[in-house]
Amino acid sequence: MSKVRVHNFAVSLDGFGAGADQSLEAPFGHADGRLMQWFMRTPTFRSMQGQPGGDSGVDEEFAGSWAEGIGAEIMGRNKFGPERGPWANSEWKGWWDDDPPFHTPVFVLTHHPRESLEMNGGTTFHFIDASPAEALAKAREAAPGSDIRIGGGVETVREFLAADLIDHLHVVVVPIVLGRGERLWDGLEGLEERFDIEAVSSPSGVTHVTFTRRA
Repeated sequence: MSKVRVHNFAVSLDGFGAGADQSLEAPFGHADGRLMQWFMRTPTFRSMQGQPGGDSGVDEEFAGSWAEGIGAEIMGRNKFGPERGPWANSEWKGWWDDDPPFHTPVFVLTHHPRESLEMNGGTTFHFIDASPAEALAKAREAAPGSDIRIGGGVETVREFLAADLIDHLHVVVVPIVLGRGERLWDGLEGLEERFDIEAVSSPSGVTHVTFTRRA
């Protein structure tokens, strides 16, 4: 059976994976770019922007494994864009311009399904109203034998954890306190009992925590 993985998912010291007041200008809300500064310095991120260079080391070792063996992604609607409710802006194609970095089918969870959106580079967004288990079945059908990545945002990762559908979870603890926004760990008491857990500190100040499902 293919595995279900989460990579490079950053949270603050108080557990928030996104700040309050998300908007077109502020994808992470009042957190701005503080949760992802560690990632933005890596060669993995810079290559997504068509730029050379970046800092090698611990952060890159973790960041660079996000695409290995992945055949499809599942994301929440608010990772795709800031709009809520019925789709008013049919021209919106996500935060990533015409060539998103996924290069696989991407299943966007929404209560307002719409026609699929084919992008450059092999990415096609499919907008579905589905439970975590139903979405995972669709992703596995689209990418038989390959692993499935749960891309976020916070609510989507939390729902898949609550449904016990995650095999590998990589959380990056960033040394900031946000105080408000969307918390990852709410309602997940006892989560640690399902996983073997390892932590690696980085000179950048973040801590990489990996949860691997116990056999």
